[in-house]
Amino acid sequence: MRNPASTRRFTPREFLHFYSARFRIDLTTNIAYRGSVAIWLIGLILQPLVSLVVWTTVADSQGGSVSGFTTSEYAAYFIILMIVNNLTFTWVMYEFEYRIRTGFFSGILLRPVHPIHQDVTQNFSFKFLGLIGVLPAAVILALAFDADFHASLLDVVVFVPALILAMALRFIIEWTLALLAFWITKTSAVFQLYSSFSLFLAGNIAPLWLYPDSVQAIASILPFRWMVFFPIEVMLGRLDLQDMVLGIGMQLLWLAIATGLLRLLWKRASARYSAVGA
Repeated sequence: MRNPASTRRFTPREFLHFYSARFRIDLTTNIAYRGSVAIWLIGLILQPLVSLVVWTTVADSQGGSVSGFTTSEYAAYFIILMIVNNLTFTWVMYEFEYRIRTGFFSGILLRPVHPIHQDVTQNFSFKFLGLIGVLPAAVILALAFDADFHASLLDVVVFVPALILAMALRFIIEWTLALLAFWITKTSAVFQLYSSFSLFLAGNIAPLWLYPDSVQAIASILPFRWMVFFPIEVMLGRLDLQDMVLGIGMQLLWLAIATGLLRLLWKRASARYSAVGA
């Protein structure tokens, strides 16, 4: 199926108008389904909360620290993780199979705007609402667990682009991976495998500095660290300027690779599209 989005070119003003309108629509939709949004938010908060309780308990049982990091430092880590996860996660991988199987993509491909832009606005609107619940929870947990933050002004400044690049990188990688649904009818196993690697190598289970050096090296080569763990390291004040610059460079490198791969796969995927249920 020929995709009109591949031939139509929009001006920056047209894109701004599109994003503004779509964001308002998606925000209204998420508010209408606020019960579903609340359930998602509870899940986003519970995962780092469980890890926070586990690791602070372990630290307390060993005299207040594990591997040289105190209970308060672990609390700071998992609180920032909760915020970063809320701002970087996507659900698009798990929707693609449904979109293709039911023929939902048939109408989308006839639109002059690339489908990724609609997913961007949906993702942003959900994250915007998510912050309303996540930020108060982060403050309460910081007070309850006496979180110890060491961020300097430089760390805070660098955290902003590191987080934005992490958001873009995770979104594009997972949108690219979702394109496998054009070739594989059942993709849940592939996505689950990816999620398992991400859970482990992005620092969701435990900070990467607790892992063996070999695992840390693998995590630094693969994109997982740069999607989640790197912004947390920056905000915790654990990196010097040279390491920050290197981290931003790795994010940009993986972003370029992921974007190139996305363009290549999308051209082939949209050309061979056929709805299973159509």
